[in-house]
Formats: sequence, structure tokens, C-alpha cells
Amino acid sequence: MTHDELLEQLLAFRDARDWKQFHTLRNLIVSTGIEAGELLETIQWKTDAQIDTMLGDREQLTDLRHECADVFMYLLLVAHTAGFDLVDAAAEKLKLNEVRYPADKAKGTATKYSEL
Repeated sequence: MTHDELLEQLLAFRDARDWKQFHTLRNLIVSTGIEAGELLETIQWKTDAQIDTMLGDREQLTDLRHECADVFMYLLLVAHTAGFDLVDAAAEKLKLNEVRYPADKAKGTATKYSEL
């Protein structure tokens, strides 16, 4: 499925339920944050080893997939409501990060770009 096809299905889902009235930019951004919190809950209090093990458990992996999908769908709605393409925005940001984090300076370090 393409980005546009998914967005079309997402908007049809929303419109069939008359939820557009609730999907203000503010509400969508707030909801994105709430869903991101639910994504964090999937790994809260787990060690890296426990998280790696979690990936081998079908039910836990499904929960992770669904929480990621919730965040992604809200981000699609945020971008649509604000009038930009999320894929284009991500590509633009990646190019900016290539400038901010040149490989020769950033390789192997988690240092913020302003401190490289």
C-alpha cells in the first residue's frame, strides 16, 4: 500500500465516523503525543535484553506494531491537516541531518550536532 492509499483509507475511516470535527490540528498533535506515550509503555521498565526477547513474542510484537501504527496514522493526519506531505518532510529533514551530522564527525558518537 502506498502512502497516498493509506491516507485515503484513513480519511475515509475518519469521515465514515464523522470524526473530522474532532481532528483539529491541536487535537491531532495532542493525540500523537498520547499514542507515543503508549508506544513507550511497551518497553517501560524493560532492559534492552528483555526488549530483544519481546520481539520474538508474537503477541508483544503485535502490540508494538499497533502502537507504532497509531503514532504513524496520527502523524499522517497531522501532516494532512497542516497541508504538507509527511514523506517529503522526512526526506527534507534527512537532508538537513546529513548537513548537521557529517559522517566524518558524527560516526560512532551520539553527540548533538551543535557540539560536533
